[in-house]
Amino acid sequence: MEGRLIEVEASVAGGLPRTVLVGLPDASLYEARDRCRAAASSQELAWPQGLVTINLSPASLPKAGSHYDAAIMAAVLAAAGVVPEQALERVVLLGELSLDGRLRAVRGLLPAVLGAVQAGYRRVVVPRDQVREARLAPGADVTGVGCLREMVAFLRGQEVPQGGLEIVSEAPEPMVGAPDLADVIGQSEACWAAEVAAAGGHHLFLGGPPGVGKSMLASRIPTILPELSVDEALEVAAVRSLAGVGDGEWSVRPPWSNPHHSASMASLLGGGSRVPRPGAISLAHRGVLFLDEASEFQQKVLDSLREPLETGEIFLTRSVHQATYPARFQLVLASNPCPCGYHGVAGGRCACPPQKVRRYQDRLSGPIMDRIDIQQQMLPVGRALINPAHAGGGRERSADVAQRVCAARERQLRRLAGTGWRTNGEVPGAFLRTEWPTPGGMGLLDGPLRRGTLSARGVDKTVRVAWTVADLSGHDKPTEQDMWVALGLRQGLPQREAV
Repeated sequence: MEGRLIEVEASVAGGLPRTVLVGLPDASLYEARDRCRAAASSQELAWPQGLVTINLSPASLPKAGSHYDAAIMAAVLAAAGVVPEQALERVVLLGELSLDGRLRAVRGLLPAVLGAVQAGYRRVVVPRDQVREARLAPGADVTGVGCLREMVAFLRGQEVPQGGLEIVSEAPEPMVGAPDLADVIGQSEACWAAEVAAAGGHHLFLGGPPGVGKSMLASRIPTILPELSVDEALEVAAVRSLAGVGDGEWSVRPPWSNPHHSASMASLLGGGSRVPRPGAISLAHRGVLFLDEASEFQQKVLDSLREPLETGEIFLTRSVHQATYPARFQLVLASNPCPCGYHGVAGGRCACPPQKVRRYQDRLSGPIMDRIDIQQQMLPVGRALINPAHAGGGRERSADVAQRVCAARERQLRRLAGTGWRTNGEVPGAFLRTEWPTPGGMGLLDGPLRRGTLSARGVDKTVRVAWTVADLSGHDKPTEQDMWVALGLRQGLPQREAV
């Protein structure tokens, strides 16, 4: 996510024809010698005869990837006198060379350009297919080239046609038939829980039998989330570029990641044999990570989310490389109560023995559930609510709910100005207890805390949810009623049973 400048040097000396690449390159980077030599030949550019030494500095930093090809080729051509050396001063070159001399797209281009600009290097040469992506970096003077011959022309001061690419940064217009919160029938309490979760950036658990609308409700949470700021949208685009799923554009819509329950730990957290890549939790950064059928995930995979849920980052360590990726996501879990899905449902359809039910529910460990701010049990919908004559009453559209969510987020941004946090769900417990006014109704937490049904972490999370309820209600600080509602949302009980 943070680019490091690598200076590429080349020296041509007498002796037997040979090319040496030094500076801790990996296997894919070491192959750049052969790619560059073949590309130069195909573009009718003579590769220097004799000993060619290419150095990647700083030599102590391990280097990997094929995006060094363009800089290596430019350094060799400058050493051979094909292009002037002064043309390479304060210029960053990125791109992979094919054997016929074309410049191919590479992973991680956007964070590389952002790092170059931050280091004071504004002139950037990139593959033409990635000009749109590179121009997302504010202040970058981007030149796109399609082949080695065009790169040489640029370095010689000749004009290279750019094609007039424009950047599209606006959110697309809503599609006809797009998912809407109004599609969820007869689950007003669950919709309210989703609204509170969206307003404060809280983690949410949805439980209930099959067919009650857990997945439908979860998939509509992004429709009520506020748009991303420019900095957040760039951060999300940079993660997608590193993962190799960037499309050259950015979006102000919060991302949505929905991995299958067969996902491995590496695919969820990120990983790789040498250089770790971002996983599903980083692709959900500033958005929603939805784990449907959460109890079907491997328990060790779910438990691996403990640290990212607390820190908002994921630290990946390998034998040679270490990487830190952002992972400030909103976790939404959905699960059935038992393997057949009908435990506790009226009608007695469940045939699972008690031990099997307990084992199934224990797949969601206590430490994970303790990190979930809001727990909501969803019940089957009655026949009257499914009837078209009754289905339209009382349901709100996503646009209406999103307005209240945005208003609550604006209150949080004003209150958290200067702290670096954006939502109530991000505020640390120490700051919550010492800097903010003590909310009313704190005595309501004494009983659950004494009985052990609420942990110390659970107290902080309940107070955070109470602040979000207050923000939605327009209160300056949570009242006793707000705390009562927050405790009910935290414990997953109807409000009348919360205390």
